[in-house]
Amino acid sequence: MTTYIELVGLLIILMLPFLYETSHIFRYYFKFLIYYGIVSFNSIILIPAFLFRPCDVRNLLSSEMFSKGFLNQEKSEHLLRQLEIWASTFCHRISTLIGLRWELRGKEHLEKDQACIIVANHQSSLDILGMFDMWHIMNKCTVVAKRELFYAWPFGLAAWLAGLIFIDRVRGEKARATLNAVNHKIKNQKIKLWVFPEGTRRNTGELHPFKKGAFHMAIDEQIPILPVVFSSYCTFLNDKKKILNAGNIIVTALPPIATEGLTKDDLDGLMERVHWVMSDTFKQSSTEILQRYATHSLNNKCQTSNNSNTPKLSPVRTPTTGVGDDFIKHTDTVAGTTTVFDKNDYQDVMGIKKSTTLIH
Repeated sequence: MTTYIELVGLLIILMLPFLYETSHIFRYYFKFLIYYGIVSFNSIILIPAFLFRPCDVRNLLSSEMFSKGFLNQEKSEHLLRQLEIWASTFCHRISTLIGLRWELRGKEHLEKDQACIIVANHQSSLDILGMFDMWHIMNKCTVVAKRELFYAWPFGLAAWLAGLIFIDRVRGEKARATLNAVNHKIKNQKIKLWVFPEGTRRNTGELHPFKKGAFHMAIDEQIPILPVVFSSYCTFLNDKKKILNAGNIIVTALPPIATEGLTKDDLDGLMERVHWVMSDTFKQSSTEILQRYATHSLNNKCQTSNNSNTPKLSPVRTPTTGVGDDFIKHTDTVAGTTTVFDKNDYQDVMGIKKSTTLIH
C-alpha cells in the first residue's frame, strides 16, 4: 500500500513540469497557490511576534522593532528583526517565483515622513505583491481592506495585528465611522493610509469611478492625497481565461495633491482631479508596457517562424541622419525613446500594439 502511494506521488511530481508548461490553467492556479501559500506561511510565523504589539502599523516594518514585551529589549528587538527580515525576504521572492517584475517610479514621494492618503487603482490581489515590493520605502503605512479579508486566516489575523483597517463595505455608515475613528490618529502619528478608492478590483484596462471615503478623510484632516498608479495587467493576466504569465508592471507614485483650505464643497472637484491625473498616468504607463510586450512578442515570432517570407525585426538603435525610404522612425513620447524599423516590421509592431489590449 505504501509503495503504491509513493508511486502515485512520484507520478504526480513528474507530471508537474509537463502540466506547468502545457496548461495555462494549471499554471494560473499553481502560481496563485505559491502566492497564497507563502503569504499564509509567513503570517503563521509572524503572528506570535505581532501579539507583543497588537494592531500597530510598525509590525509591518523590518526597520523598526518593538521595544516592549515579556523579553528584554535587546532580545526582543533581535527576535523580531530576524522574523520580519526573513518573512519580508520571502514575500519579496514571491514576485520572482511567479515571474512578475515591479518598476517603481516617483520613489521620493513615498519616502517623505508625512501623513497622507495613498489612493491606488485596484486590478487584482496581485496588487499586494507590488505593495510588498515598496513597503520598506513608505515607513509607517497601513491599508484599508474589506472586512471579509479578516476571516481569511491566518493572513487576516496577521493583517489585523499589523494594524490594517477592516471596513464593512455593505454598511456605508459603519464604514465611515470606522474611518473617522482612525483619521485623527493618522495625522498625529504621520501614518500613510493606503486606500483602493475603486472598491472592487477590476482588470479591465481602465480606471473606474472612485468612492468618496478617502477624499472625505483627506479634507477632514487637511492631509494630502498621494496617487499611486499600477500599469495595466492585461498583457499577462486574464482571470476569466485563467491566464497568468510573466509580466512587467510600472508603479508610479505621483506628487502629493494638497487639500489645505479645501472643504466638503470641493470634494467632487478633488475626486475628479485625482481621477484624471491617475487615468492619464495609467494610460501612459500601460502604453509603454504594451509596446514592450508587442516588441517582445514580435521578436519571439520572428525567431520561431520558419517561414522565409516572415520579415526579420530590424535591430533597435538610435536613429541617425540618412534614414531611407525603406525605414520608419517611430518615436514613443511616453518612454522617451526612438526606434528605427523597416516598413514591414513597423506594421507588425503597430498591429500587435493596437490589437493587444487583453491576453487572447
